[in-house]
Amino acid sequence: MHIIINDIEKNVPENATVRELFSLTDINPEQVVVEQNGTIISPEHYDKVQLRNGDVIELIQFVGGG
Repeated sequence: MHIIINDIEKNVPENATVRELFSLTDINPEQVVVEQNGTIISPEHYDKVQLRNGDVIELIQFVGGG
């Protein structure tokens, strides 16, 4: 199944969840906001929300600094 993550097309397994998406990236789920097709997904739902073919996912990473 094809999805787009931060403007890059990726193949992911059928019925993959948002939580499983993190195994495809080097991003710590504790340090991002996940947006699926324009809707922010709460961290407590990462295990429940399934990805669908054609989904557009944005992983917005927190950056600290001063």
